[in-house]
Amino acid sequence: MSADIDRNRIFTASCLALTVTAMTFAIRAGILGQLSQDFGLSDAELGWINAMAFLGFPVATILGGLLYNFLGAKKLVLIAFVGHILGLLLTMSADGFWLLLISSFCIGFANGAVEAGCNPLIADIYHKKQTVMLNRFHVWFPGGIVVGALISKAMTDMSFGWQAQIAVMLVPTLIYGYLIISQTFPKTDNINTSTSANLKGLFSPLFLFMAFCMTLTATSELGTQQWIERILGASGASPMLIMAMVTGVMAVGRFFAGPLVHKLNPYGVLLYSAIVTTIGIYSMSLATGNMVYVSALIFALGVTYFWPTMIGFVAENIPQTGALGMSVMGGVGMFAVSMWNPVIGHWIDKGREQAVAAHTNPEIVELAAGQSTLANLSVFPFVLTFAFAGLALYMRQQKR
Repeated sequence: MSADIDRNRIFTASCLALTVTAMTFAIRAGILGQLSQDFGLSDAELGWINAMAFLGFPVATILGGLLYNFLGAKKLVLIAFVGHILGLLLTMSADGFWLLLISSFCIGFANGAVEAGCNPLIADIYHKKQTVMLNRFHVWFPGGIVVGALISKAMTDMSFGWQAQIAVMLVPTLIYGYLIISQTFPKTDNINTSTSANLKGLFSPLFLFMAFCMTLTATSELGTQQWIERILGASGASPMLIMAMVTGVMAVGRFFAGPLVHKLNPYGVLLYSAIVTTIGIYSMSLATGNMVYVSALIFALGVTYFWPTMIGFVAENIPQTGALGMSVMGGVGMFAVSMWNPVIGHWIDKGREQAVAAHTNPEIVELAAGQSTLANLSVFPFVLTFAFAGLALYMRQQKR
């Protein structure tokens, strides 16, 4: 078996693991309404449940980043497999708030372990085109969301309960688990495996700046999408179809990221993304009916490159951080989303309370609550526009 065939099989297995990660994100977003109804949960309580999924992620990525040099990618992804199986089974057997909280953490931990194992693995085996291949790997996050969103909508329309929707994810989980177990992984050759050097690199000013920006890019993308069913449910558009459309655009954009990355450089791609995302989220806060789809398309064109390009930028420009740097970036992003999730839920509850004082129509109340929340979320990419403009100036000066 040649090295190229091994590399391609490993990449395929990694993509399947990320697809499961994405499906957990999409289907859980699609069943928030059912969970609220079945267990009598408020949006603030749903926010804490969401927060556990996003909190488990950074715990796994930071631990995984620290242990990558010792455990290797294969063991980290096997830990993810166990976490996914446990989290899905616990979710299906949940009887209320607390078990949903615990199961969400397990799934989030598994999702983080996938990133902790696969991002540095791909940066290593494709070391001559790291940002391009990380974008191509991350095709399968939006790709998996498309699959998950369409499955969730179809099963909801056919009156399947949320337990059945969770159970569907066990199938691809078992498949990727088998593929990982049966595959031989290569040794790490092309990323820095000195843990002391990795830790020192984390305290460089450039890395700290990028980590701060990651909190805003992740919340702009994932904070908006995780609440899409609650935010856009009364807008006159289908939230799950919007999620499928947004993530479909993201998947195509990431697959063909190479020419854009080469033309604009990673920092140019990030500046473009911040500007377009700001326009997209703010326009969604004003739109109703079919115009929501147009605004969501603009949003998709903005957030497409955020996550993989942030990780690719660190891999290429701060290589001394190694696997730990890439894992911490992902962890910082998800930790920020976990902290903002209850706040977003509170924004929805507060927006609803304010709208009730002025309107009696429940649909108008829900629409107003969602639109006010989107207006708040648009601040995140707006701040990033200035941050990435500064980064572009700095990087151009460094290359002179």
